[in-house]
Amino acid sequence: MKKTLINYIGLLGIVSLSSFAAMVIFAPRAYPGYDWVAQAVSDLSAESSPARTLSNQIAALYAPCGIVCCTVSCIAIQGCCNRMLRAGVYLFAVMNWVTAVGYSMFPLTDAGNPNGFQNMMHLVVTVAVVVLSIVSLVMIFYGGWHKRVCRSLGLYAAVALLLMLVGGIGVNVAPKEYLGLLERFSLFAVTGFNAVLGIYLFKGWEKQ
Repeated sequence: MKKTLINYIGLLGIVSLSSFAAMVIFAPRAYPGYDWVAQAVSDLSAESSPARTLSNQIAALYAPCGIVCCTVSCIAIQGCCNRMLRAGVYLFAVMNWVTAVGYSMFPLTDAGNPNGFQNMMHLVVTVAVVVLSIVSLVMIFYGGWHKRVCRSLGLYAAVALLLMLVGGIGVNVAPKEYLGLLERFSLFAVTGFNAVLGIYLFKGWEKQ
């Protein structure tokens, strides 16, 4: 079957993941003393961060490409799979929008500093993103695996959910010296799953 523009938009999910990964890898070079094992990724783009400009430049395609990919996936999935799985994909798209808008409105003012209204709102956005991510992945797993349709997507959702839980629980129970490492499990779980949705969109949902 000939691919349409909508199919090719799915490749933006991979672009989004690549942009985020490049930022995580290369932005610390502009941040003297940055410890990726202990420090959060958001420290790189904090208003006081010396790596803020480089971080924003490298990650410029991360949010817009991710949003376009998952939003178009919501449109393309109409009439495919089942209601539970579709609802999970819709909620995952909402999470992407909350991530892009919330962190743009409330970036950290100072790395590692939780004080002040803006930093508190940054934490609120983080909590909302985590909750939306977990709920949407559970719905996609249930709709895809339990209902035996799009079972491969359900499996990917389960893997992403496991990584999310490892990161979320680990950040709260492990020593603070490993906060950055464990946080990356959650972040790459979400961006990676967005790329997975992009691949499904590229292949065509009607073929799943």
